[in-house]
Amino acid sequence: MRGVIKPVSLARKLVIEFMHASVPLVVVKCTMKLERLVKARATRDNRPSWLVIIAKAFCIVARDEPWLRTFYMKWPWPHFYEVPRSVAMAGVSHNDFDPDVPLLLKIGSADEIPLQELQEIVWRGKTAPIDDVPALKRSLRVGRMPLPLRRVLLSVGLNIGRLRSNYFGTFAITSVASLGVETVVLRSPGPAFITYGLVRPDHTMELLFHWDHRIYDGILVGRVMRRLEDVLNANIADELLAGGNGEGDQVREQ
Repeated sequence: MRGVIKPVSLARKLVIEFMHASVPLVVVKCTMKLERLVKARATRDNRPSWLVIIAKAFCIVARDEPWLRTFYMKWPWPHFYEVPRSVAMAGVSHNDFDPDVPLLLKIGSADEIPLQELQEIVWRGKTAPIDDVPALKRSLRVGRMPLPLRRVLLSVGLNIGRLRSNYFGTFAITSVASLGVETVVLRSPGPAFITYGLVRPDHTMELLFHWDHRIYDGILVGRVMRRLEDVLNANIADELLAGGNGEGDQVREQ
């Protein structure tokens, strides 16, 4: 059977490089009971997306769990590198650039930013011209470089702690729940990746936490998941309730 040679798109090159640098992650699945949070979110006209809600809650939890802010580094010898605060990354599709391929958008230290501002960061990342979104512009610039140079830059960025936290974040979050599916097996440079499902009628949500087993074990993850549920129903719900019914245009959800 005769086939057709097709070029690799710029967006797909970035995914290939991401997979080249990735390691298998261990995953746990946790059913979050979020009745108070769901009801608090329902009071808002300008409801923040679940992506920014979970990202902020995880950053709050990571304040007291330094291993969630730690990388496994290979150079110049195997060691751990801890950073003082979390840096969240979000997988988003840009409206003007291959909408079938998500790009990593830097959100930053979400625990230090109000939910509404976090939502605006994500919305701008999806809709603003790419040249106006530094994280996306930088990714595409790297994607246009020759393969050997891309690989060198990726290796350097992932093995210098300061660069890694700034450009790759301490964790990433995304979801395809709106399409009726969940990501259960995932590869990433690490150290952590969060995916989640839809909210069910009984106010529960399935959350999957993927992490680099070289850094910590399931005991810590179990503790973190329970703490994450508490923060969602307390800190995040309180912020939503304090905001009351927002006025103005409704912010689009991720």
